[in-house]
Amino acid sequence: MARVPLVPFVIFLVLVVVITGYAISVFGIPGLREQNITPLAAVEIREYEGERLSSIADFRENSIRGPQYISPDTYRLNVTGLVDQPLSLSYDQVIERYPHYAKRVTLFCVEGWDVTLLWEGVLVEDLLADAKARPEADTVIFYAADGYSTSLPLDDIRDRDIMMAYAMNGVTLPPERGFPFQLVAEDRWGYKWIKWVTAIEVSADPSYRGYWESRGFSQEATINRRFFE
Repeated sequence: MARVPLVPFVIFLVLVVVITGYAISVFGIPGLREQNITPLAAVEIREYEGERLSSIADFRENSIRGPQYISPDTYRLNVTGLVDQPLSLSYDQVIERYPHYAKRVTLFCVEGWDVTLLWEGVLVEDLLADAKARPEADTVIFYAADGYSTSLPLDDIRDRDIMMAYAMNGVTLPPERGFPFQLVAEDRWGYKWIKWVTAIEVSADPSYRGYWESRGFSQEATINRRFFE
């Protein structure tokens, strides 16, 4: 029986081990994906550009009907009103179609607490540009899954790069924090930071009053002024 040279055979075995290990690391062990494996929760970022961040657990529950639980599979974001091309977008379409942005912003609640978080999202202006907002529009009204609504001037949305966030501190918004999208209404009191956004209406009615505004809260809602009119 012919003998196999030792050195070439050892090299061959090493190559088999290396190639097999690489295949497992890339493609996984056969059948592993079919096992019942529980994914671990994402870990939130607590520092950004040398500044400490609040925790996503630092909020108080103050929504009008409690947390809303929305499936990403059935979700639609509708952009209507004074637009030439109304939009009806799935969650994935919003995430995949528009550029993503991140910014550290503080939310101030009228109840006296605040949180500073790293918000990640898409610009409302990008959505409005895609829908082709008409020249006469001056107001943008936001509607939520729980019946809540509020509005902002169109100029403020453009000038302040107002985002609709899909994540905070590097973690996808939990249902309690507004999944799938929460408005990051920078420099406005917290009642302008609408959660569970399902629809955006482009309007020419600056007098529109949302849920709290119709109950006496300031329409402008800037944090350097009184929030109750």
